Amino acid sequence: MNWAECKAVDRNPNKLGGKWCFAGTRMPVASLFEHLDEGSTLEEFFEWFPDVPGELVHEVLRFAKSSLEQTTAVA
Repeated sequence: MNWAECKAVDRNPNKLGGKWCFAGTRMPVASLFEHLDEGSTLEEFFEWFPDVPGELVHEVLRFAKSSLEQTTAVA
């Protein structure tokens, strides 16, 4: 998966050590997956982090899902 292809994220070596963040924010994308893994809902994530636009969250989830649907050659 090449996160550089996802328009909903960006990274800057001077911002949070170059971690992928939701575009225009300082919120690492990994935090979304960590919260979901711990049982949080998207509604809770939106409530806790109102500065992260919902459309960016949904685009990240669509991008991650599409990466799982891609077929690749297996050796």
